[in-house]
This record gives sequence, structure tokens and C-alpha cells, in this order.
Amino acid sequence: MPLTRDQIARRASQELQDGFIVNLGIGMPTLVANHIPQGMDVWLQSENGLLGIGPFPTEQDVDADLINAGKQTITARTGASYFSSADSFAMIRGGHIDMCILGAMEISERGDIANWMIPGKMVKGMGGAMDLVAGVNKVVVMMEHVSRKGAPKIVPKCTLPLTGRACIDMIVSDLCVLEFDGDKGRFVMTELAPGVTVDEVKDKTTAQIDIADEVRTIEV
Repeated sequence: MPLTRDQIARRASQELQDGFIVNLGIGMPTLVANHIPQGMDVWLQSENGLLGIGPFPTEQDVDADLINAGKQTITARTGASYFSSADSFAMIRGGHIDMCILGAMEISERGDIANWMIPGKMVKGMGGAMDLVAGVNKVVVMMEHVSRKGAPKIVPKCTLPLTGRACIDMIVSDLCVLEFDGDKGRFVMTELAPGVTVDEVKDKTTAQIDIADEVRTIEV
């Protein structure tokens, strides 16, 4: 069966390493904050000026003045630091963020990403995604494998306005894990959700992908 959003977040959290500084994108990626492996010290960064995001607050702990870049109320861990948005983007553009985990509307077979605008729809702005995919050391995407209408989202070429070119290292979808192989110039399927078959993923993917010699089952 396809993974739930929470299970996708749990699998994405396995890419974290002790001491990492990590930026979580708006939407599903914020769930990763609740799945940081026990005993691991990870510092979560928000573009609006916070290093050291904690878990989402309980109702009695909500502070309306403490929000992330997606305007969700958050908590700050012990030792957290507050700074300007300009300083935050200097950290991102300067290569000081180890990993970002983002959502996406389309990913091309070459690792391009489109995740900030659908033509004809009102948007508030592109946010920090363009800076993140260009300046962060590892970029992981969490996403449903197909759109709500059932259309593939991992495609030969993005049709939506691009956020960045050839910048995605890994995709964790509700069906599988795809890792980008720089030598081959395309994604390789390395893991499958329990009960999902290779043929099912191929049927829902129009991009050219390779299949690893040994495809593991995602632990849920």
C-alpha cells in the first residue's frame, strides 16, 4: 500500500545525520520535525530567521508570535537562535545548510524541480525554495507520486515554472525512494513501499528511471 504522509516523513527523516542543520519546506516536510531519531541532535532552520525549531506546540504552549516560514506556530529548542531573514538567506546561499526537505509539484528525470507556482493561480511569492535548491548540500523531496487527478509528477520534463535545475538528490514518494545517479544522469529506484510493485511505479512515472539490482522495502 502507498505510504501515508506521516510514513513518508519518517522515511525522509532517516536521511538526517547527527549535527546536521536542516531546512524543512512548507507543508508535508514539516512533519519530519516529529520524526527526528531519538538521541540525534539536528538543528532545524527556518527562512524567516530561526535556527533551532522544536516540535509543534501543544495547544497550551502555542505562541502566536513564534512561527515558521509557512506561518505555522512552532516551538524553539534550548539554544535556539533568532536572526533576520537576510542573515537566514546568507546561511542558505553560503552553503551552511546541510540538507533541505521540500515538497514538489513536478520533478524531471534530470532532477529539475517545479514547486512554487501553478500558472493562472494566485501565489504570494516564490519563497526561499530557489535559494535552497541552489545553496544546500543535499536536497530531498517528499511528495505523492501522482497528482490528485492521477497524473504522474515525475516526468521527462517539467511543464510548470522551474524552481531549480538538476538539483534534486533524492525523492521519497508514497510509492518508492528514488536516488539520483549523477553518472547516469537520472534517478534509480532503490526502495519500494510495502506491497507496491516495480510495475506499479513504472505505470505512474513517465520519466526514465533505472531500477537498482536490489530494491529494498521501506520500513514503516
